[in-house]
Amino acid sequence: MADAKVIPFGEEPRSRRAARLGGAAGTGGGASKAAKDAAAKRAQGRAKSASSQSGSGQQSLSSVPDQPDGTQDTGTGEARNPEPSAPDAAPSDPTRAGAAGSDDVRPEPEPEPAAEGRPAAGPWDRRLAQGFAFLRRRVTGDYEVDEFGYDKELTDQVLMSLIRPLYANYFRVEVKGIENIPTDGGALVVSNHSGTLPLDGLMMQVAVHDNHPAGRHLRLLAADLVFMLPVVNELARKAGHTLACAEDAERLLQRGEIVGVMPEGFKGLGKPFGERYKLQRFGRGGFVSTALRQGVPIVPCSIVGAEEIYPMLGNSRTLARLLGFPYFPITPTFPWLGPLGAVPLPTKWTIQFGEPIPTDGYPPEAAEDPMLMFNLTDQVREQIQHTLYKLLVQRRSVFF
Repeated sequence: MADAKVIPFGEEPRSRRAARLGGAAGTGGGASKAAKDAAAKRAQGRAKSASSQSGSGQQSLSSVPDQPDGTQDTGTGEARNPEPSAPDAAPSDPTRAGAAGSDDVRPEPEPEPAAEGRPAAGPWDRRLAQGFAFLRRRVTGDYEVDEFGYDKELTDQVLMSLIRPLYANYFRVEVKGIENIPTDGGALVVSNHSGTLPLDGLMMQVAVHDNHPAGRHLRLLAADLVFMLPVVNELARKAGHTLACAEDAERLLQRGEIVGVMPEGFKGLGKPFGERYKLQRFGRGGFVSTALRQGVPIVPCSIVGAEEIYPMLGNSRTLARLLGFPYFPITPTFPWLGPLGAVPLPTKWTIQFGEPIPTDGYPPEAAEDPMLMFNLTDQVREQIQHTLYKLLVQRRSVFF
């Protein structure tokens, strides 16, 4: 026992090391000298790292050179894999290193998959959300109605949406001169009236709302008959219509609203088809007096295409008196086809807003001057009639 030679851990006899290196070179297909030098450098690097980590006063352990196949010799002739704690031999799989019993290297937790965000809401999702919010406000009463009964939210989201397909797809309305309507402040829009049923007023309302840069709303002055009909009365109030009287018109203009009026009234709406696009009398010029009192501009408006939707061939005065209507139209399809005869013809429409006629330069007493009112009324009428003739000449066809 006294003669036994003690071999420190991590060292091996030179003879065995030379034999091992020589055998590996023979069986490994003739390892080159560069590979041996690289292995020696790696061994020296590991030895330096181990000595720096062990601190002062501790004996550094000599690193065992790697085998050509990546294994290490344990000194007993058996090869084993390098320890995972070696600085330059970190295991590629952290979980395997933890399973080997290493205290220094703990397995890193697997990253949780990124939470998938909710998909972006599509157009139908947004419409459903807006619809439910609209219904909730309707049920709870959380909406505003002005003194005339005008419901802006209901008009924009429901009534306009119902009329817009008729405006855009059926009549294919073309709008011109929308820039002549002021961006802010009051204005009085004066238009011709025709078509047997007052669809031209509704189309003009959509034209102003959808084409004006400021998205302004047109408040129409309607006849008394509109507010005497059930259902129609409520819908007209909700859409912003009011009685065709000077008091209501002045109150709206004072609030800076765009007010629409059709001075022809039933005379223009129920005129025969043979007199189409010939303006009737504009009454006594009450709309001019209203504009002069408020000092707002008058915007002439000409509508082409409404005259042909219900070609009125006759008028049954007897039925009109029995029903309380100003006229009872007879067209090629009504009343012969019943409710089907009430479907309008798909004519092509053009709505043109003319240059505004200012009224703010007149003195306050000008509203009581009958000659001035007559002259301004005739000027507005002539401008509308001249524009109608010009649009008719430019029109290629009634339906295209």
